[in-house]
Formats: sequence, structure tokens, C-alpha cells
Amino acid sequence: MNRPAFRLVTPVDTEAPRRAALLRELGIREEPDPEFDRFARDLAHELEAPFAMVNIIGPERQYFAGLYPSSLDRGVDSATDPLRTMACDHGYCMYVVTRKNAMALDEVMDYHLFAGNPVVEEIGVRAYLGAPLIDRTETLGTICVVDTKPHDWGLEGVAFIKSRAADLVTRIRQRAGRHDGFGGPQDPAFP
Repeated sequence: MNRPAFRLVTPVDTEAPRRAALLRELGIREEPDPEFDRFARDLAHELEAPFAMVNIIGPERQYFAGLYPSSLDRGVDSATDPLRTMACDHGYCMYVVTRKNAMALDEVMDYHLFAGNPVVEEIGVRAYLGAPLIDRTETLGTICVVDTKPHDWGLEGVAFIKSRAADLVTRIRQRAGRHDGFGGPQDPAFP
């Protein structure tokens, strides 16, 4: 059994202040976003996972602006939903943000670094697949799916979540009205 005392330290996120400023500029706040909830729902269904998130990572905590099942799905007030927030040392998204790379854990218990994470005991997480949301060179947050049983994501799953992360960044740019040649014409609809 891996005890938390033997868990390695969560990576230091030196980009948090720049990310917070960019998120404000893009109009993304630590509040539930129905469009991100729909994105998380679709991601969970596409990857056959019971849970999915659009994770905005701040200096003090992680905030799931998109969550599946959403607060509405669970009959909880989205403004006070305790599942919308998580400490930065919980879960695996901090590793994705600081590395700026997708990460697949088919069985978290196979990795001593990740087996002792509090989400294993508190939530029952056994598998994780996440990708960073990178706007040019800045990481905005992550998208991820988790499962309560081992899940073989495969190379196809990793390629798929990376593609969906890029799609979401394009949509975020479009929604914010930013143009840089990558997003095409502005589309006010966010499917």
C-alpha cells in the first residue's frame, strides 16, 4: 500500500499568474460554464468514461468549469457544488499542466507516483486520461476523463483527447473573439 507520506510532491506551477491573467482576458472564470459542461459530457461519452472535466487551474485550486456528470445532472446547485473544486495536489492535471503534455494512466495503481494521490481513496479514481489546453504557448488548463476501474486508453485515446483539447482551445478563442489565423471565422455558437 502506498501511503501519502511516500507520494512525491506535486509539481510547482510557475505559470499560474500568467495563466490567471490570460483566462481573465479570454473571459473564463471560476464558475460553472454550461458550454464546458456539454463539452465534458461529449468527451465522457466519446471515450466511454463515467467522468470528464474541463479544468481551469489557478494558483490555489483547480476549478471544473466543465463537469460531467454536471451539477444539473446530479440535482446540485452549480454555484455551491463541492465537486467543482479540488486542491492542486489532488488528481493528475497538475502534471499535465506543468509538463504541457497529454498523460494516460490506464491503472493508477501501477505507478507509485500516482497511486498515493488522494483521489484514489477519496473518489475511487483508477484510470486517468488528460491533455493540456494550450493557447499558443500558454497552458489554460486541461481536459480529462477519469474512470473508477482500469481503462485501456490506447494510443488512439491519447491522440483523440489531444485533438479535442486543440478543438476546445480554438472554440475558446472564437468565443472570446480572438483571431490569429488558427480559429477561422468567428463562430458565436459553442456546440
